[in-house]
Amino acid sequence: MKTLKIAAFAALASLGLANTSTAADAPAKYQSACFACHGTGAAGAPKTGDAEAWAPHVEQGLETLLASVKGGKGAMPPGGLCADCSDAEYQELIEFMSGHKF
Repeated sequence: MKTLKIAAFAALASLGLANTSTAADAPAKYQSACFACHGTGAAGAPKTGDAEAWAPHVEQGLETLLASVKGGKGAMPPGGLCADCSDAEYQELIEFMSGHKF
């Protein structure tokens, strides 16, 4: 019985360690990691919500966009300003900024 309690506790504790990011988190993450450039268009970054500015990037596809974010491009450093973001979080942020669903 003691082993079962320990296993149950470990399982519950691990749930708290899982990445619980959702699309609802994108606006908050955007404010802290993306707004400085994508909110203002600084250094040539496509502005959030500007479909025309995002179109050439979106046309390249999600994999290319993810590679650009993770590897850095132009004035954007590798990982942007979200070094701990997962690919799913980067995708949520790209979709939030571009208005395009992949």
